[in-house]
Order: sequence, then structure tokens, then C-alpha cells
Amino acid sequence: MIPELGHFALILAFCFTLVQSALPLLPLLFNRSVGLLPVAMAARLQFVCTAVAFFCLMWAFVSDDFSVAYVANNSNTEMPLIYKISSVWGAHEGSLLLWLLMLSGWSAAVSFFSRALPAQFTAQILAVLGFISIGFQLFTLLTSNPFLRLLSVPLQGRELNPLLQDFGLAVHPPMLYMGYVGFSVCYAFTVAALWNGRMDAAWARWVRVWTNSAWIFLTLGITLGSWWAYYELGWGGWWFWDPVENVSFMPWLAGTALLHSLAAVETRGRLRIWTAFLALLTFSLCLLGTFIVRSGILTSVHSFASDPARGLFILIFLIIVIGSSLLLFGWRMPLLRQQAEIHPISREGGILFNNVFLSAALVAVLIGTLYPLLLDALGVGKMSVGPPYFNSVFLPLTIPLALFVGIGGYTYWKKDTLKRLLQRLRLPAGLAIVGGGLLPLFFISYHWAAALGLMLALWVASASGKILTDYRGSRPGLAVVGMVLAHCGLAAFIAGVTMVSSYGAEKDVRLAVGEGYALAGYRFVLAQPVEQKKVANYQTQIATIEVWQGEQQIATLHPEKRRYVSQQQPLAEAGIDAGIWRDLYVSLGEPLEQVGQDGIGGAWSVRLQVKPLIRWIWGGAVLMALGALLAAVAKQRRVTALV
Repeated sequence: MIPELGHFALILAFCFTLVQSALPLLPLLFNRSVGLLPVAMAARLQFVCTAVAFFCLMWAFVSDDFSVAYVANNSNTEMPLIYKISSVWGAHEGSLLLWLLMLSGWSAAVSFFSRALPAQFTAQILAVLGFISIGFQLFTLLTSNPFLRLLSVPLQGRELNPLLQDFGLAVHPPMLYMGYVGFSVCYAFTVAALWNGRMDAAWARWVRVWTNSAWIFLTLGITLGSWWAYYELGWGGWWFWDPVENVSFMPWLAGTALLHSLAAVETRGRLRIWTAFLALLTFSLCLLGTFIVRSGILTSVHSFASDPARGLFILIFLIIVIGSSLLLFGWRMPLLRQQAEIHPISREGGILFNNVFLSAALVAVLIGTLYPLLLDALGVGKMSVGPPYFNSVFLPLTIPLALFVGIGGYTYWKKDTLKRLLQRLRLPAGLAIVGGGLLPLFFISYHWAAALGLMLALWVASASGKILTDYRGSRPGLAVVGMVLAHCGLAAFIAGVTMVSSYGAEKDVRLAVGEGYALAGYRFVLAQPVEQKKVANYQTQIATIEVWQGEQQIATLHPEKRRYVSQQQPLAEAGIDAGIWRDLYVSLGEPLEQVGQDGIGGAWSVRLQVKPLIRWIWGGAVLMALGALLAAVAKQRRVTALV
């Protein structure tokens, strides 16, 4: 009866959500005031019931209850426990239940941590979150119920997609969903503020805390997804511009712009219209990503569903949420207009320029992602928009963006002078130009693109670091330290992308036992015949690759070729020697020559790669998230102190 209990808990959560959404509307309909307590209690009970439903589904997986269709399709008895647990969100129905759990969790958090706000305003925020929850709960109960039973119970399940049986994919979806759903709080705050016609510094202070939190989770979720694709898919890249990758990147770009524009609203009361639009846009892009992933309009390892009925449901919900918020935005826009102009050389001006380039990058990614899907939907034909388009359009926008990141921390609010800025930025500019221009001389060859990328990285790092040195005897605040750390993370990210793009080496080769191949100063040797093993729920072929640098062996790698028993799906597991300065990456292809009876011979296709500074890409993203965390803590302290 555990699955039935989970189904009942989900229905009960829907009932509490109706209460959470309806009670704040009573003052509008009957001119009667409702306190915050019943609305907050409804939000918390919704979370409790959703958590019960989620753990009931998890129990069905752990106990191998194949009478539940979702469990039978995504698990079997031979899977390790951790992957039985991660199978809960490994396919469409369970991942949607995880989304509901996150959404109800954020709603409960708002009910706990926003009690210092006016009761009516907090109730309105919870009502908006409730209406969003209603849409997803109906979608789950009507089209995607994870608790449906099978009439004929199989003895063994089909197993989770082998690509998803990995620790990175066990952690990546919860992080990503926490970011996606977290932006619903920013959306709800904005809708409530627009409804009341009040969007001031106090609103910005509260929204910045929630925006920071959601942005941290989304950054970490995207980073984990990139890291997983690098080591699990066997291709050795960190970003492929896949449509499902792009739909997570677009709200990240909008959320980054929102974080910066909120500072202008909080400090100077500027950019209120633009900030409100960004808050609505960011969550709308999260919903757009949900539609693309779950509508069946594309095929990807990241996508979930292929049922057009589900896609239509999400599309209607998407139109209602986005359309109603834009109508409200248009109605209240006159109240947000400001007469004062923004001086181009000022902190507000820098934030505005920063937002312009982030928005341009967002539009470029949006067009490249949706244009092929639109042509396919209209029956015009299939078209692929790949890395060449995105690199040629997106990368040039990062140059002025990086320049403004370095400048922004030095400008005054309201108005500044170019002469003062040039005086303060001479040292960082000199270090960037000289250092970035000279560093490629020490590499294999000189690339102007590498010099430019390293200049930008050094510019952002040195300009950000100088902010801390300018404090001298005084102590910088936690928010300043967070800003510097996040910008230094961006610098590390730029350096990593630059080095991998300019100096990464890759070669597909044929290796027989005892043979080697030299690449980028390293020699890769197939040391012994490929070994076959039976491990848990798959069979594997394991190669032993010795890596030599000169006369010294520096690493032994063991790339694998796995075949999962239940689905007979082959999967390459790369052998990686990771380091701060470079990764050595080997993936095993197909056998080209079988080993003889005497144990001698045997040749395989092998992909060899050398990736300089690739760990800086993910390390830089983690630094950005850590910087945002420090800023969020500082903002929370400030909000608490003001209350």
C-alpha cells in the first residue's frame, strides 16, 4: 500500500495548495483580511505531503516493487542502492515529482524566512507560488502519475538508462532543479510587488537573497552537468551547445543580469522596470526549458518525455504563466518609470552595459536553440545549429563583458569621471596586457587567441584583486569579498576555456599491445591485452594504458567499454589522470584486431586527449558559486539587521 499512500499524499498536497492559493484572494473578493498563519501553514503542509509522496516512491525503488510501472521501467534488482535511489528522478514522472518537492520546499522556506515582511505581501507571494504548484501538480496527477500499478508484475525491471547510472547524474538534477525552482520565488516576489505597485529598495534587498540562492544552485547544477558529460560520455568536451544544455544556460544568463541589476535598484532605485522584467524572464526561461525537455520536440540524453499530450499541457501552462505576468508588468510599468537619466560613467551605467551584453548573449543562444525546433515544427525541414554558430556569435560578446566586469567595481554610483577610472585601472591593465601577451611564448606555439583570452582572464583577476588591496588598513565587507571571489572565478573560467581551446590536443589512434603513441609531450602505451570482467549489472572490457613523459611513467589509466546486461547498451568509461594544470584523457573505442590464443596481439581504436587547465573551468564556476554564497550571507545579515 506504500505507492497508494504516496498517491494519496500527492492529492492531499494538491488540496493544501488550493488553500494556499485561495486564501490570499479573499480580501479582493469579499473585502475580508486573512492572516499569514493559515496561508503559511498550508504551504508547509503542502511540503510535508509532497515529501511523503517522494519518499514513498523512493521506497518502491529500494524495495524493488515492480508492480509500479515507473519502477519496473527504470530499475532492477542488480542495480546498486545509490542508483536505485537516483532512479527516482531518472525519468520523466519521478523527476517531475522531484520538481514538486523542490517547489514546495522553496514555498515553505518563504513562509518561514519572510515573516518580517508585511503579512499581506507574504501571503500574496505564497499565493503566486501556490498557483505555479497547482499547474505542476495537475500535470503530474493527470498525465505523469509515478504511482500507476501494472496488472502483470514482471520478475525483473528494465533498469535505468546506463548513462544515468553515475554519481554526477545522481547529484546534478537536484542541484539544477533547486536553481530552476528557486527563481520561482523571485518571480513570485515580483508579481506581488507589481500587483501592489511598489518596487523599492526594500523589495530589492529581499529578492537579492533569494536570487543569490537560486543562482548558486543553478551554477552548481550546470557545472555538475558539464563535468558529468566530460568524463561519462567519452568525448572529452565540457560543453556541446546541446539544446538541453542551452535551456539551462539561458536562465543562468538572465539570472546573472538580474543579480547585478538588483544592486542598482537597492542602492539607487534605478533600473526598476528592467529588473522587474528580468525577474519575470528568468523564471519564464526555466519554464521554457521544462517545455523543451518534456514535450518530446527533441531527442537528447538529457530529455525526458516524448508524449505530445504532455507537451501541450506544459505549453498551455507556459502561456498562462508568462502571459499573465507580462500583462501585469505592462499594466504597472507607468508606476516604475523614472525621469532621471543614467550617466554612462557610473556604477549604474556599468551594470546597464553588463546587462546589455548578457542579454545579447541570451538572445544569441535563444535564437540558436529555438530556430531549428521552429523549422522542424513548421515542417520546413530539419536544421542543425551547432558549436560554430554559438562560438562565432557568443564568444565575441564575452570580450566587452569581461572588460566591464573589471571596471564595474571601481566606479562611483550616480556619476564618475573617465580620468579617475583610468588612473585606478592602470596597474591591472598593464599586468593583463604584459602578462597575457608574454605567457603564450612559453607554450608550444604562440596563438593570438590564447593571448587575448589570457589578457581578459588576467584583467578580471587583477582588477578584482586590487579592490581588496585598496582597503589597506580597513576590512572589506563580506559582500565585497564575495564579489571579488566570484569575479576571480570568472577569470579562472576564462583561462581554462582559453587554454583548452588553444592548446588542447586530441588524436584517434590504433594501438596494439606494446605499441605507443606520442601526443603533446606524452607517450601513451597499451601495456597489456584488454581484460574482460563481470561487475554488478554490467560486463566490461578494461584496457591498461601507461603514460610516459620522457623516461618516467607518470600515470596508468584504465578506460573501459561497458555493456549493461538488461539493455545491451555499450558505454565508454574514460580513463582520466586529473591535475590542476592538465588532464590526460583516454577513451576506448572498438576492437580492431582480436587477441591471439597465446595472449599476444589485439589492437583497439583509442582516443587520446591532453586538456590543459580544463579543471579551471569547473573550479572557476565553483568559485563563482562560493562568491555568490558569501554575498547572500552578507545580504541576509543586512536584511535581518534592517528588520
